[in-house]
Amino acid sequence: MKPAGIKLFMLFCQKIFDEEINLAKKAAIALSLFAFISAMMLSSALADNTLKIGIMLPLTGRQAEFGRIQQKAVLMAAEEVNAGGGINGKKIGLILADTQSNPDEGRRVIEQLIKQDKVLVIGGGFSSTATWAAISNAQTNKIPFLVNSAAADKITEQGWEYIFRLNPPVSERLDAVASFVSTVASDIRTVAIIHASAFKDAANARRFFKKTADLGLKAVIREGFGASTTDFRPLLTRVKAKNPDLMYAVTDNAKNAALLVRQSKALKLNPKLFVGGGNGFVQPEFVAHAGQASEHIVSSAIWAPMVPYRGAGAFNAKFVARYKTPPNPHAAEAYAGITVIADAQKRTKVQNPKHVRDALAKTDLMTILGPIKFISYNNKSQQNKLPAFLVQWLNGQLQIVWPPKMATKKIVYPAPR
Repeated sequence: MKPAGIKLFMLFCQKIFDEEINLAKKAAIALSLFAFISAMMLSSALADNTLKIGIMLPLTGRQAEFGRIQQKAVLMAAEEVNAGGGINGKKIGLILADTQSNPDEGRRVIEQLIKQDKVLVIGGGFSSTATWAAISNAQTNKIPFLVNSAAADKITEQGWEYIFRLNPPVSERLDAVASFVSTVASDIRTVAIIHASAFKDAANARRFFKKTADLGLKAVIREGFGASTTDFRPLLTRVKAKNPDLMYAVTDNAKNAALLVRQSKALKLNPKLFVGGGNGFVQPEFVAHAGQASEHIVSSAIWAPMVPYRGAGAFNAKFVARYKTPPNPHAAEAYAGITVIADAQKRTKVQNPKHVRDALAKTDLMTILGPIKFISYNNKSQQNKLPAFLVQWLNGQLQIVWPPKMATKKIVYPAPR
């Protein structure tokens, strides 16, 4: 407690004992004041011993399921850091802020984190729209922001020295599919593209359409479907009539993805390669609902529990044991984000935003997500470049199948008809 506070406490005590009240009341008041002042002193000591980190996630709203699983991961990571002695004797103090995947909320909560909470650094960033709305504030106020998941290319194309990103931008998400098609599946000539009508899914489909054009492939059908669709058979019948070599389907909804592949199987729509282009195809709920229809579905991924990175298997096991559900790639991104921030702070002698920013810029670290090093390339700056790979459902398990140097199982191609 500061000297001025102690002096005020002593004057107040003197006033109490000058009053005409009995000794028992004086003793009770004194004990209450002592407890109050002790709590204030302890709170002050704890505040001085805590490094405040802001975490921006969509904890409510349309992307809440992803935000909540990332919340679990960051809490687990912070607890591990603190249990291991913290950061140079100090503890991580997380301050979670709900963006609701809304740009206005993104701007509001980052203002609060910076101006009111006085955080040293900010992590998280799931929704690209909410993250984009917020990061200029971080740059203006010179507070480092480590983006975990927001994938819009423009986030790291502004030359902002306080903005960093762990995950790949959307323009790189199809590199593994393109590599496999051009290297192994050279017999693919035609593609069908179907996608949920949400902006993110439609944008994903557009990117794949452009990529197939670059590969010299012909898109024989390209069509969207509503989020509430419960019968894909009319659409799938039109796809089947085109007999595509490759089917590319996009949805973030695992139940929709499962229904889509079940109805595809029922219609005997069996392309040589079926690529699930959204988060819906890699979640545990997908295989639970799709059953045997999930077999041989391929997706592009940036993380899976069996990746050959130190600590990935242990993270998966601990997450399952604690939360009774397996982590997804977004959980791995969030966990790795805390790991990277903690590593930077451990290398920082002076805990202020500028020094944390400088330490982040020098990061060279292996995490459960893979190697983390912020570099500049093409139009990007302070962007991490993770290896891209393909996963495939085989016997109810997600396996890495491409590239061969990372594969846990050999890819089944073409898919049996």
